[in-house]
Order: sequence, then structure tokens, then C-alpha cells
Amino acid sequence: MKKESNPRSTEFVPYVSPEKSLPELTLLACALGILLAIVFGAANAYLGLKIGMTVSASIPAAVISMGILRGLFRRNSILENNIVQTMTTAGEAIGAGAVFTLPALFLWDLSPSQAMIVFIVLTGGFLGVFMMVPLRRLLIVNEHHTLPYPEGTACAEVLKTGDTGGRNARLVAGGFLAGGLVKALGDGFKLFKTEVETQIANFKNAVIGIDIYPALLGVGYIIGPRIAGQMLAGGLLGWLVLIPMISFFGAGSKETIFPAEAPIAELDAWGLWQGYITYIGAGAVAMAGLITMVKTLPTLIRSIRDTARSAREYRLSGQTLARTDQDIPLKWVGLGTLVVVIVLAFAPVTNVGILGALSITVFGFLFVAVASRIVGIVGSSSSPVSGMTIATILIVTFLFKISGMSGVEGMVAALTVGAVVCTALAVAGDISQDLKTGYLVGGTPWKQQLAMMIGVVASGLVIGAVLVILDQAYEMGSKELLAPKAVLMKTIIEGMMQGSMAWDLIFLGAAIAVVIEFLGLNSLVVAVGVYLPVHVSTPIIIGGAVRWLIDFFTKDEGLRRLRKDAGVLFASGLIAGESLIGVVIAILIVAGVPIPESPASEKGWISCAMFLAVTLLLWYIARRASSDKASSRS
Repeated sequence: MKKESNPRSTEFVPYVSPEKSLPELTLLACALGILLAIVFGAANAYLGLKIGMTVSASIPAAVISMGILRGLFRRNSILENNIVQTMTTAGEAIGAGAVFTLPALFLWDLSPSQAMIVFIVLTGGFLGVFMMVPLRRLLIVNEHHTLPYPEGTACAEVLKTGDTGGRNARLVAGGFLAGGLVKALGDGFKLFKTEVETQIANFKNAVIGIDIYPALLGVGYIIGPRIAGQMLAGGLLGWLVLIPMISFFGAGSKETIFPAEAPIAELDAWGLWQGYITYIGAGAVAMAGLITMVKTLPTLIRSIRDTARSAREYRLSGQTLARTDQDIPLKWVGLGTLVVVIVLAFAPVTNVGILGALSITVFGFLFVAVASRIVGIVGSSSSPVSGMTIATILIVTFLFKISGMSGVEGMVAALTVGAVVCTALAVAGDISQDLKTGYLVGGTPWKQQLAMMIGVVASGLVIGAVLVILDQAYEMGSKELLAPKAVLMKTIIEGMMQGSMAWDLIFLGAAIAVVIEFLGLNSLVVAVGVYLPVHVSTPIIIGGAVRWLIDFFTKDEGLRRLRKDAGVLFASGLIAGESLIGVVIAILIVAGVPIPESPASEKGWISCAMFLAVTLLLWYIARRASSDKASSRS
């Protein structure tokens, strides 16, 4: 007689029972999933290059799929919707893995080929899926009661309340139109300027500003007031403390102080930010990432211990697998992983060699196990992917240097290893959330895992073109496209390989991160605020303030959750709409379509009025959620 598996897992009954079969991995679901994977992949790539952050695509994808599949095609399978959102998150993950690392190749003026970019993200994406498969039963099933996987659980609730899909889809569509319209009018037709700043009187080079971008407003609403406030704190530290302080102490100096290219007395606020603050911010982000990594070490140790114990218990159980517990067979997972590693070792397109391939295998599986468990506790948005990528790059760059691989070749190889691992971590974290959703609604795991790989291929084949187009239109590393995480990776690799880093500034930033951590704040969030211009943090805190006001003036917990969710859907639409129109504008620029070079009006009040209108619209959409629900019941 066969034994039962973990008794805790047998107590749970999914929304769709294992004995019931519904349409799932259908051609229609795949077609819609591929389309949304490409769309959200491009949108998150643009957003990641702007502010170094991406947002979850699972809930917007779920409501869009329900609106289309139920509204247009009259299909009522919750499992089809689950497949669509699974594919869509692949695009989000590929976008994150690419923009956090690969823009460094453009900053080195290496003009990476499409084949190279596609190869890196596809191998990283496949490894992320393959390495997560053996962990699914251990983390999703056996620890169902201890690992909540917040985004995955929230998405499952959205899918289960699918009768509201049409209304929720309209919220996303409304945000999409609003964000896209403002972006088109501001950066397309140039009817108003999209950056407003002012100098604080009698406070030299102290500048406060705001970027008129609805996407940043949406980001602020989604991440909430606490995180948004800490990010603004970092921005104010950089632009109202460090920049004026450097300006004061260097006012009488006629010499150029490395790494700036002109004397401090001749630099304005932007010159000081570019010459000094970016290095301080890079040190702060790097140290904060490592601090986050160290803080997760207990989780890592527990993960390895619990995974090994659960694997042993499962091996001895000899259970019969139901439909809802069937993964891709481990023999195919092992074979796929082996093929990817061998290809990485010998493929001339990346030239990482056996050392690089082994590093990818070791750090990939180690950090995938960490990422898959951590996202179950804190969610994908708070997963320290950048910290784990930094740790990988630090070790791998050192290994390459002592092995004799240095110069440009060594730097590119180290970045490639980091990019593959980063993509694998992003994909593993997202598919962990998706598999949690599938576990709750009754999806078939192997179909979700296959859907994730389809989404990886779809978005991976176009992400290179997106990066090239954005670079040609805006230029990587410019004010329009900061690529902050990639600049950080580039700085770390160059400093270790060439020994030419501004270490004093890097250590100053690292010390700031340590102080912030001891203050009880999220050092990584504050450090990102230091690294980015304050103009980015300002619209984010406004979005966070809207979220705070909604929560403050709504006493009923159920109504508060309803309004929060409505605002999140509209905010997601703002992000997707602006980001995709930004990509469209870039395509038009590259294609030679005339775009005005300067705004028709330089009056800042017009820009602020436009941003205020979008802010009030977000507030109105979130506040009216209760009346929407009441009308839908009548």
C-alpha cells in the first residue's frame, strides 16, 4: 500500500478539484499569453531602465485575460486564465533580468548583437524554470501553510472572483489610456515639458524637481507610502544634503577632483550628481544589496535544510500523483539543465568558458532556492535579486581575474554570468508565485511550467530589439534612460578588473547604507533613492500619498481592500500605458519620424497641472470602487 505524502498538503482542496478537467493550455490561452508576455516584457524593460524597478504583471494579466477570454470569447475556464497570467509574468521576469545587467554592454560601446542578448536571457530563463521544478512540491505544497507567496495568493483570489473580470479589465484599460495619453502628449508631441525643477533660494545647488510621468505615480501607489517615503528620503539626502555639501566644500577649488571631469566650482547640481553622487549611490546600493543578502542567510540555511529533509521524506513516501501534482519529469529537467550548461560552456556567442558555466550552475541553483523561498515570504517585489546578482558578479569577477581572463573579455564574461543568473532568479521567483496561484486554483503544474518556458521564449526573442531601440532613441545611461542597476553592475566589474574605481566614494555610500540599516529603514530602498535623481522619487511619493489617503479615510477593512485593489489595477494600467508608448516613441525616433526637439511650452505649471489631473483621477478611481461594487450587485 502506498503511503500518503505530507499530511498537511492532503488537507488542502484547490478551487478546481484534481479529478475535474477544464481547458487549460489551449491555443487561445497561449496566443493571448504570448502577446501579453511581449507587451509587459517591453513595458517592464522601459520601467526598469527608467528607475531600476519593475512591477508584478500577474494581477493585470489575470484581469485582462478574464476580460478577453470571458468577455469576447465567452470562455469560463479559470485554468486558461491562470496559464495566461503565468506566461505574462515570464515577460516581466525576462525584462527585469535583461535591464538590470545587459545595458552595461551598451555603456561599454560594445553594441551587443541580438543573438547574444537572446541567448543570455533564454538560457537564464530556462535555467530559472528547470531549477524551480524540483522545489515546487517542497516549497509550494509541503509548506503551503508557512509560505504565503503574497502575489500568487492575491492573483488566485482575483481569478476566483472572475465574475468581476470585465470591470477590473476596464480599470486596467482606463489606466493604460491615461498613462499612454500623457506620455504621448509630453514626450511625443512635446506639448509640455516632462521635467520640472526649482532651485532652493540661498541654498547653492540644492534642487527639488519632479518627472511628469504617470508610471512613477502608479509605482508609488503600488509600493505604498512607507517604501515610497524611504525612497524619497534617499533622494533628499542626495540632492538637499550631499550635493549642496560637496558644492560648499569645493566652492574655492580650481582643480578637478576625480571622478568628475571639471572643478566642483564649475558644476551645477546635475554635474555634481553625475560626477559624485552616482558613485556614492552605487556604493550604497551595493552594500544594501549585500546586507539584504546576509539578512537572508538564515532563510538560505533553513531552505537547504528543509529542502533536503522534505526531499528525503517525499522519496520514502511513494505517493501516487494527482493531476494537480504533476511536474515536468525530473529526467527531462535534468537533461535540459545539462544541455543549457554545456551550451553555455562552449558557445562562442558569450565565451564564459567552463569556469563561467560552472559558476552559473552553482550560483544559479543556490540563489534560485533562496529566491523561490524568499518570494514566498516577502513577495517578488522585495526579493533581493540585485543583491544576489551583485554577490555573483563580485565572486565571478574575482575568479576570472585570477584565472587570467581580464580586460574587456573578462568584464563581458563576468557580466554575462551575472546576467544569466539574474534572469534565472527573476524567472524562478515569478514562476514560484505562479505555481502558488496554480496550487490554489487547481492548475496542472507541468502545464504551467511549459507555459512559463513559452513565455520566456516569446519575450526573450524581442527583448534584445527593445533594448537596441531604446538605446538608439534615448541612449543608455542618459537622463532619459538611467539604467541604474546596469550602471551599478558595470561600475563594480570595472572597479575590480581595472582598479580604477572611485573607492572613497563607493565606501562612503556603503557606510551610508550601513547607517541607514541601523536606523531600522530598508537600506536598499533608501540607497536606490540616493542613486536616482530626486525627480524620480517625487512622483513616486505622491502615488504613495494617494494610497495613504485612501487607507486613512477608509475605516472598513473590506472596503479598504476593495479600494486598494481598484487603485492597483488602475496604477498598473498607468505603468503599462506610459511604458509602451515610450517604446513606441523610441521606435518612431529610430525610424526617422520627426519628433519635436523642445516642448511647446516651458511653463512648469502646465506640466504640474497635467500631473495633478492624473493624480486626482487615480484618487477618484480608487475611491469610487465601493459605488462600483454596489452598482454591480444591484
